[in-house]
Amino acid sequence: MTQRDHTETSLGSACLGADLARLRIGQGYDVHALTENRKLILGGVDIPHTRGLLGHSDADVLAHAISDAILGAARAGDIGKLFPDTDPAYAGADSLKLLAHVADHVRNLGFTILDIDSVVAAQAPKLSPYRDQMRQNLAKAIGISVEQVGVKATTTEWLGFEGREEGISASAVCLLCRC
Repeated sequence: MTQRDHTETSLGSACLGADLARLRIGQGYDVHALTENRKLILGGVDIPHTRGLLGHSDADVLAHAISDAILGAARAGDIGKLFPDTDPAYAGADSLKLLAHVADHVRNLGFTILDIDSVVAAQAPKLSPYRDQMRQNLAKAIGISVEQVGVKATTTEWLGFEGREEGISASAVCLLCRC
C-alpha cells in the first residue's frame, strides 16, 4: 500500500481520491466562568454540579470550541461573528443547535466534516461518566458518526483558573475536506 493509498483509506469515503490540498484543519478554544444559579452544560449534557457556566447562550464551552474549529477550518469566521452575544435572539440559546447551524453552514460552502477531536479542562466535576453521551450529542448535531468525534477531559492539577474552579475551558480541532 502506498502512502497515498493509506491516506485516502484513512480519510474515509468522503475524500477518496481527494488531493491533500483539499483538506483543511481548524482549531477552536473557549472559556466560560463558573457561576451560581446556572446549569452546567457540556457537549449538550446537563451535568449535575453546584455551579454552571456564565454566558449569553447556554455557555457550552465544548460545543463552542468545536463550532470555532469547524468555522476556522472553512475560513468562515467564528461563532462570535455568526451568533453575536449582542443579539438577544441568542440569549440562552442551545449550543447544540448553534453547532448544527455551523455544520450546515460549512457544508453549504462545499466542505465535508471528516473528524473532530476535543478536550475539556475542568477541575470538577469529573466528566468521564458523561463522555459517551457528549460524543453522541455532538455527532448528532454535526451530522456525522460518533466514531468521528473525540472528547477527552482533564484536570489542570489545581493550576490556573480551571484548577481554582473559576471556569472551564475547551479546545478542539477539526478536519474538513472540500470534496
